[in-house]
Amino acid sequence: MKRPPARGELSAAVVSALDQPPGTAHLPDSRTAAASDPYGDDLQLALALCYELHYRGFDAVPDTWEWDPELLRFRAALEHAFLGALRADVPEPGDVDTLLDGLLVEPVDGDGVSHFLRDKGEHWQLREYAAQRSLYHLKEADPHLWVVPRLWGQAKAGMMAVEFDEFGAGRAERVHARLFADLMDDLGLDSSYGRYLGACSRQMLAVNNLMSLFGLHRLHRGALVGHFAWVEVTSSPGSRRLAQAMERLEAGRAAVHFYAEHVEADAVHEQLVRHQVVKGLLREEPALAPDVAFGIAATDLLEDRLGEHLLSAWRAGASSLFAPL
Repeated sequence: MKRPPARGELSAAVVSALDQPPGTAHLPDSRTAAASDPYGDDLQLALALCYELHYRGFDAVPDTWEWDPELLRFRAALEHAFLGALRADVPEPGDVDTLLDGLLVEPVDGDGVSHFLRDKGEHWQLREYAAQRSLYHLKEADPHLWVVPRLWGQAKAGMMAVEFDEFGAGRAERVHARLFADLMDDLGLDSSYGRYLGACSRQMLAVNNLMSLFGLHRLHRGALVGHFAWVEVTSSPGSRRLAQAMERLEAGRAAVHFYAEHVEADAVHEQLVRHQVVKGLLREEPALAPDVAFGIAATDLLEDRLGEHLLSAWRAGASSLFAPL
């Protein structure tokens, strides 16, 4: 994919470094990262650029950049700032089961993003939402796969049962990333991988970066399982409303199908993740319970902030994006 324009000193340093041969770049020190807004456009884009090297990479950037020691040192400083802010801002998570039970309770008069899009969203807002979410959905489930070698027993078996569905159960045309690309085509968006990285808001970058941060470190395997549990537990009701939004605005068959597929699939996945993955992990490693709880709570915090940003912009008739589509 193509690299997006920088948004400040940190991201400019990464963009510039990737134009040079690995091993030759000099990146900012940890004090520069520590002095930046941990949730800001600059730091979050810099992190996204670093993380993408572990996925499909960038045009004309050598694969050897993935494990460049200087870049990894810089990335660690960015991660330290981001994770430190999350630990300071996330309330005491509490019990894992209590957190998951709370996610299953939906208010009768809910007013979140999926409610807004279902009831009064406009076509341009659907397009913005899809462009933002494409950062993850065009590589859906990829970040969660990193936890598989770090699990064993029931947790590993349950995780693979869910991931098998996410990757189309052996059928390329049913891979969820492919289904989302079809949704984008229906909405008249460019479904090329990573196309809207430069357009996404800092709130979306943070949501997406959290998965990679947890996934790339064995230390955070419990937090990644917590993140995965949050995604699967909350997905089905939200997907139903988004399918209804696509139908109301006649977005297209593929656009409706993507979310309709998740209504049924994720209702099953929620049970698998909760009773096999989470409980299986904690049966083997009970000391990871606080990490699982932190993963759930941190995800909830960043998703809430993204939702607030989207609704605040749209209710004002403004774009939620950093740059226009």
